[in-house]
Amino acid sequence: MHLKKSDPVLRAIIERVGPCRMEFGPPEFSSVAEAIVYQQLNGKAAVTIFKRFAALAGDPLTPEGILKLTDQQMRGVGLSKQKSAYLKDLAAKTHGGLLDFARLADASDEEVIEHLTQVKGIGVWTAHMFLMFSLRRPNVLPTGDYGVQVAVKKHYKKRKLPKPKDMEKVAKCWEPYRSIACWYLWRSLDIKTV
Repeated sequence: MHLKKSDPVLRAIIERVGPCRMEFGPPEFSSVAEAIVYQQLNGKAAVTIFKRFAALAGDPLTPEGILKLTDQQMRGVGLSKQKSAYLKDLAAKTHGGLLDFARLADASDEEVIEHLTQVKGIGVWTAHMFLMFSLRRPNVLPTGDYGVQVAVKKHYKKRKLPKPKDMEKVAKCWEPYRSIACWYLWRSLDIKTV
């Protein structure tokens, strides 16, 4: 495996974690809407709010299902005013054709990021997660991800959280499999490592 050969630090992590078991979601509207609901929430709260929201808007989530809801209904299931606005913006831009999920499969990573970040509440991090876990792009390096930063600091003996340029240097040898390397870094934080 390329990652084991190219990076002795990652080799040790891979040997401890075992086979890569990335889980993927569909590259469509509902995945991005769900990601917005889950932003900055812990697991149980996010699941509860998402289930209530999907029961109201329809599962799978659609632009039309979200657009028919009032702000009061959205607040009633536990969504903040801000998240409600983000979900409405995503739904309106998708319904109006400004956001076209069918186009994204063939777009470059940069084009996908540019396309998704037109929506209020979707930043580069959310776009990176969509690239990795919905479009299954193998070479994404989410330099803004706190978990990846913590793992790089820990395993690569950095004194502080690395800046994007430092992460790019560490990750150079992982190409073209930076997404998989990041998955291993996330997992390394869940297990006891030396």
